[in-house]
Amino acid sequence: MASSTYAPSHRHEFRSSAADPSPRSVPAITTQRAGGGGAALCFTATLFISAALLFLVQPMIGKMILPLLGGTPAVWNACMLFFQAALLGGYAYAHLTTSWLGVRRQAVMHLAVLLVPLMVLPIVVGRGTPPPADANPVLWLLLCLAVTVGLPFFVVSTTGPLLQRWFADTGHPSASDPFFLYAASNVGSLLALLGYPLVMERALVLADQSHVWAYGYGLLVILIGLCAVLMWRSNPNTRAVSERMAGSDGFGDPSSGRTVAAPTVGRRMWWVFAAFVPSSLMLGVTAHVTSNLAPVPLLWVLPLAIYLLTFVFVFARSRPIPHSWMVRALPFLLPPLAVMTFLELPSMAWIAVVVHLVGFFVAAMVCHGELANSRPTARHLTEFYLWMSTGGVLGGVFNALVAPLVFDTIAEYPLAIMLTCMFLPTLVAGKSTVRDRRRDWLFPLGLGVVSALILAVIRTANWGESLGLRFIVFGLLAVFCFSFKDRPVRFTLGMGVFLLTVSAYCAFHRGSELHASRNFFGVKRVVVDSTGAFRVLIHGNTTHGKQFIDPKRSTEPLTYYHRTGPLGDIFAAFSGEAAKVRVGAVGLGTGSIASYINPGQTVRIYEIDPDVERIARDPRYFSYLAQCAGDWDVVLGDGRNSLVDEPDGHFGLIVLDAFSSDSIPTHLLTREAIQLYLTKLEDDGLLAFHISNRYLHLEPLLASLAEDAGLHGLIRADMKTSKEDNADGKTAAIYVAMARRERDLGPLAGNEEWKTLDAVADTPVWTDQYTSLLSFVHWR
Repeated sequence: MASSTYAPSHRHEFRSSAADPSPRSVPAITTQRAGGGGAALCFTATLFISAALLFLVQPMIGKMILPLLGGTPAVWNACMLFFQAALLGGYAYAHLTTSWLGVRRQAVMHLAVLLVPLMVLPIVVGRGTPPPADANPVLWLLLCLAVTVGLPFFVVSTTGPLLQRWFADTGHPSASDPFFLYAASNVGSLLALLGYPLVMERALVLADQSHVWAYGYGLLVILIGLCAVLMWRSNPNTRAVSERMAGSDGFGDPSSGRTVAAPTVGRRMWWVFAAFVPSSLMLGVTAHVTSNLAPVPLLWVLPLAIYLLTFVFVFARSRPIPHSWMVRALPFLLPPLAVMTFLELPSMAWIAVVVHLVGFFVAAMVCHGELANSRPTARHLTEFYLWMSTGGVLGGVFNALVAPLVFDTIAEYPLAIMLTCMFLPTLVAGKSTVRDRRRDWLFPLGLGVVSALILAVIRTANWGESLGLRFIVFGLLAVFCFSFKDRPVRFTLGMGVFLLTVSAYCAFHRGSELHASRNFFGVKRVVVDSTGAFRVLIHGNTTHGKQFIDPKRSTEPLTYYHRTGPLGDIFAAFSGEAAKVRVGAVGLGTGSIASYINPGQTVRIYEIDPDVERIARDPRYFSYLAQCAGDWDVVLGDGRNSLVDEPDGHFGLIVLDAFSSDSIPTHLLTREAIQLYLTKLEDDGLLAFHISNRYLHLEPLLASLAEDAGLHGLIRADMKTSKEDNADGKTAAIYVAMARRERDLGPLAGNEEWKTLDAVADTPVWTDQYTSLLSFVHWR
């Protein structure tokens, strides 16, 4: 039985102990105090406002840019990379300028720097050069952010480390350990993040939000100036006292009076690693949740809010949750988190989200707890933040830039889960022997061999669909993996084996994979389904179309586009002499809509993802486009932005069918979007919205949009499909049809399966500047 006392880790130099640190002793300071409690209050309030501004601008600018890139969830991860890099630049500025100029002279320079962003406020995203249609838009997005928000964000990001360093130069009793100010600033960050979707997004349009932020920046400039005055009025000689105060982390002895030593290389690398893992985890959780639900600020800020909350807890003077509790809880949470990462159970989606967020909270608490335990004294404060920010940036670079190039699946998230195990302490007392270290590799290898044998038996016997068998297999492997928890390396490797096993098991019933690709817009896979009858396009974990392999049936539209479904009704109602000559479609998928286009008709399809276009054009995968009886072309780029260039009154029918995994880009369902569609529509034209999804109840929103625009609307929810329908490739689907006049709906108005789209009271419309998910959409 493992000892309950933490033994020293065999990575002693590279990491800190997992035990909760003792409160740092702070000798009484008898020299001049800079305003006493008033100084602490002023510095705390200034850091609070600075942090709030930093984390209000992030979802605000993300929301401004999201429509330019089709609403894909990857926009937020790329934004986070930019913000982390700008934060690193701010911390580097704080460290280098205070080192070169000294604290007091640096403050003079910084007050001048604070005035520069006033020239570019308020923040506005211009409509200049559009993002590239056939290339990765990450670099374009980073440049857009740099031009739009780079300067103000950089200057505000310097406030945290600078003001803590200024405070350390005062004569305040807490000047020797100003890290409590970091916790206070994170409270401001947390409240700002949660306040944006709950208050600011619901109360103000984007233009007003930008002006409020600019006024807040002006207030920040005044408060920073006041902090500088308080620091200048303090006795500069007290700095020597502060810098000689050492904590209990081995950098010095508070009773010795010696100047503390600089952090070692190993300690610095540990700071980077301890910041890298939770940063990567945060972006992985965000991508996972927003890909399957919706790319909106509410779901962006939850993981980031949890991330900041862990900083608040671990850097608090008195931790509300002991570090040892989190260390003991982590091994229990990682196996179910691993299962939920790969297992697709739509009926348990919200349970899965909770598991991911709770698992992330505990993992970040452990990682950041280790970071806080190894923090230096005030003399090396700015360097500590610099290395910590470096780790955060590397996490962003890995997830946003490296992973999409290296992996054709979302492998970075399970990889970060595995690396979290390295932060667990060695719980077995005594020195690590050669035999122990050998077992750290042999035991996970043995687990891998056993897992491979189990998977081979399951695949041979075709047992992959049994939910009970999944529970037994995953449960047994999780127990074996859990038994490794006392040895960090062993547990890390064991968790890697467990993740690979779950991934392989879940791949059994996805079918035989023909193609896999990944880019900025997500992971696409083409598989032959388990029956061998269909080729299927899967984006994330959502089917985006399928086609019969049998050449005799390859022209039949399937899934949400089946001829017996709502889209089939629309094309049947407007066929023959009533057929719409020019059809526009936003969203390509497999190209199923081309099956409805007859000689004399033309369809123009708008698709933002170049990978999807390549897949739909390749007859080895899908041949709908190649077999289209009419004329067709594909325009690369965001559908809404591309429609602007079309002649007014051009289309007789516009079909809105754009999805990113299971989420619908919100900018396609706003008041301004509806007006654009109507402008490009013939006078008697028809709009068709495909709104099938697992989680969002969009019918009230579409009804309100129709009422706001004075349109007549019908809806068909074709949700009941039989086994025969499934064998015929049909999928449940919901479509909404809108027209200027009731007669323009044609035979649909007399079809009993199509119901009137009645507006729901108190359901406002979405606008380009006002798309609060909390206000307008009901969860299914």
